[in-house]
Amino acid sequence: MKLLAGLGNPGKEYESTRHNVGFMVVDHIAGAAGAQIDRKKFKAELGEAGLGGVKTLLVKPQTFMNLSGESIAGAASFYKIAPADVIVIHDELDLEPGRIQIKVGGGHGGHNGLRSIIAHLGPDFVRIRVGIGKPAGHDTAGYVLGPFDKRESQELPFILDRAAEASLCVLRNGPTACMNEFNKRDALADRKATR
Repeated sequence: MKLLAGLGNPGKEYESTRHNVGFMVVDHIAGAAGAQIDRKKFKAELGEAGLGGVKTLLVKPQTFMNLSGESIAGAASFYKIAPADVIVIHDELDLEPGRIQIKVGGGHGGHNGLRSIIAHLGPDFVRIRVGIGKPAGHDTAGYVLGPFDKRESQELPFILDRAAEASLCVLRNGPTACMNEFNKRDALADRKATR
């Protein structure tokens, strides 16, 4: 079994914010697989699905972003899932909006959700980084907790599809095999160029 977690904050007021793109991707994957995320345990909403031929635990921590590690480590421990089999989908300021990147291990890069997971699980999990870009000003918190703008909202279905494809690729083939496909291409720019 593998664990696929999307990071975000619980509550209606955060539903459509950039910081919740991890939740959005997990919901997108669950919807496409016909899976329900309807159980509550480990301070999280949970579901199970067969994704890419792999039994997968879907996790949406309900602890708020800064404590995400409690939920993810609790579920991983209970189901005896090794950190290398944990995949975390999160927003990434250091990537242009819509860019997807797969990474294994490393630091938190200032992301408090990752900081919490590293503190509870160690750094050796897989990350699916979903680019949200950086704000023009210095109000990073306001930016990540703000809603997608009109242009971003129009691209969001494509971004969710790409992040879901990256997640399924990692589940099926492992992260290394998928990095070339997802890390080297700017699929959003390619898509815009062909319109």
